[in-house]
Amino acid sequence: MPLIVMCGYPCSGKTRRAHELREYFTQNTERQVHIVGDEVLGIDKSSVYADSQKEKSLRGSLRAEVERKVNRDDIVILDSLNYIKGYRYELFCLIKHTQTPHCLMYCLTSADVSSEWNKGREADNQYTQEILDGLIQRFEAPDSRNRWDSPLFTIQQEDSLPFEAICDALFKRKAPAPNQSTQSQPLSSTNFLYELDKVTQDILMAVLESQKTSVPGDLISIPGATEKIKLTRSLNMVELRKLRRQFISYTKMHPTENIGQIANMFVQYLNKSMH
Repeated sequence: MPLIVMCGYPCSGKTRRAHELREYFTQNTERQVHIVGDEVLGIDKSSVYADSQKEKSLRGSLRAEVERKVNRDDIVILDSLNYIKGYRYELFCLIKHTQTPHCLMYCLTSADVSSEWNKGREADNQYTQEILDGLIQRFEAPDSRNRWDSPLFTIQQEDSLPFEAICDALFKRKAPAPNQSTQSQPLSSTNFLYELDKVTQDILMAVLESQKTSVPGDLISIPGATEKIKLTRSLNMVELRKLRRQFISYTKMHPTENIGQIANMFVQYLNKSMH
């Protein structure tokens, strides 16, 4: 299932281009075309993009919907801002995991043009000027030198879509080879990296706090873990941070299918590292 990731400022013509792509593929191929995006979910732009947590939740929902549409025959078009470089990298990891080609379509406009197009929309579909300006300011432009932004098609307002080149990118190019990380990572859990970061940080702070009233030989109970840390010696913040970074790097390469086991795994890692 080839994936087309739309990208650009708010009100830069992404949805119009997405529909042009769907019309072309529907008429010229036997593949089904699915558009996943803000419009399909029917979000309130002014509400969602004014709240970082709501926006984060939206990105997770869109990514999960793309993942649900994955199959070997259909085409999925992700019609959203996709303005964060790290999010585009997550999508790249997803397509590596599913071993399907993808491309990025960057609808290039100036801030002034996007602002004018926004004013021309119906009131309930507009961004407030403050939110529009903020999104444009935070926009991280794609770079074809990054493998997650390539192949990159940059489309300006007056351009016609290069359908033949897009087809070549999607249907004649090999999918990126999966590496060990993308093969193993439990993509069904969009919170994996978040939980890995949060759980290990919580444990680190619990160890530091417990050491204030503990002596070597004590067993330290850790919230969320059934195993305990055997304190053989004192650990300072610098050493704990180093151990945490090492554990996170290792776990990204060898992820667990059970997020609930992260705490116990980190406790075991700390116990081994202290000996």
